Amino acid sequence: MTTAFRPERIFLVTSLVLTVAAAVALYLLQATTLTIAVAPRDGTEPALIRAYAEALKTAHKGVRLKILPFDDVRESAKALEAGQADLAVVRPDVDLPSNGLTLAILRDQAMLIASPAPSGITTFPGLARKRLGIVAHRDADLWLLKNLMGYYGLSLQEGGTGPIPAGQVRLVPMAEEDLAGAFAQKRIDAVVAVIAPAAPMALRLVGTVQAASRTRKVDFVGVEDGPAIIERLPRLQAVTVPAGLFGGSPKVPEEEVKTVGASYRLMAKASMSRTVAADVTQHLFELRSRLSDATPAADYVAAPAYETTAEATSARLPIHPGAIDYYEREQQGFIERYGDWVYLLAVLGGGFGSALAWLRQRLRRLRRERIDVVMDRLLEILAEARGAEAAGLDALTGEVDALAADVVRYTRERETDTRTMAAVMIAIETARSTIADCRRMIGATGGDAEPRRQAFRLSAAE
Repeated sequence: MTTAFRPERIFLVTSLVLTVAAAVALYLLQATTLTIAVAPRDGTEPALIRAYAEALKTAHKGVRLKILPFDDVRESAKALEAGQADLAVVRPDVDLPSNGLTLAILRDQAMLIASPAPSGITTFPGLARKRLGIVAHRDADLWLLKNLMGYYGLSLQEGGTGPIPAGQVRLVPMAEEDLAGAFAQKRIDAVVAVIAPAAPMALRLVGTVQAASRTRKVDFVGVEDGPAIIERLPRLQAVTVPAGLFGGSPKVPEEEVKTVGASYRLMAKASMSRTVAADVTQHLFELRSRLSDATPAADYVAAPAYETTAEATSARLPIHPGAIDYYEREQQGFIERYGDWVYLLAVLGGGFGSALAWLRQRLRRLRRERIDVVMDRLLEILAEARGAEAAGLDALTGEVDALAADVVRYTRERETDTRTMAAVMIAIETARSTIADCRRMIGATGGDAEPRRQAFRLSAAE
């Protein structure tokens, strides 16, 4: 009998489909691994990103980070633009990747220029022919300083001795620990740094300047033309240093100081899905208190400022739509995220159920057809036995036995209706009984078939 539709095979197919469905569900729920390009190596951002990656793993979040370190932010920006990374630490005023969209601001930096009061250095023109000390700077900081000097008609002289020509500002690189001595020996008139205003180093630098002042006051160089400068240098941003940030007695600064600066940003490639971008942004802020235990840089992480969604997505430094979803509390839930998959699995499940129902109906039909074949053959054997000779009865006996064995095997392999099996067993016993009667009649009539036929006709008539 056919074995193409055994229950074992149905179970195997069902198990296979369930395994595939489980694999799809596992794939959807597993953590997403993203490559992040991080620079500069000696900056504060690498420590922050390492702490973030570890926190994601410890908290069993749905995102994992693979860190790709670089020496310079230009390299990290190029890695994002070239598709080597999904995320990157970028300083837009140095290099802005064409496919980069902001998720969060890791650190805002301001151009701080301070001098002991009363120095009279409170504007950029007032820096002409002055010596400007600079500590812990990068090439990008020099680019920013040169552009600001150029806007006010000044040029930056790096190094040099003797008198300073008109229209120039001499830049004097030095270590932080030499700053107090440089002010005392009149080797510098002011100090400049591109730094987060509330960073510990900024507090120390301003404290050194304050200590060098007889009045314990500090003069800051403001950038009153910030909006115009940003129009010319659109990758910069306006920064306001609040009054009293560096001390309250006396208040330093006495009034808020408007300046310009740059930012280190966490950027994602524009092609990243909104769901993943929202998750990365959400986890960064959710885990910030844990990150601050590992590095103070976590305290400076902030959301980009914007008024409207249109402004956020069309700005010169646009924000990723996924990050906007998080900031505006419009993140997608499970159904919104995986609704299409759920619908597809439901359709497939419905189709699979229909296929199983059809297969079950088909199996039942096949079982009925096979039983009908057996029953029809047994009825034929009853008719053949009445006219068969002894040798033919032996052949029919063997056939009945084979049909009975076939039915037994069939019953062991498949669930069979009790009433149907009872009918089959009656047919088998009837066939065997008829063959046995025919054998007895052959012995009584000497092998003549005609008396047997008459006897059967008489028996049927009675």
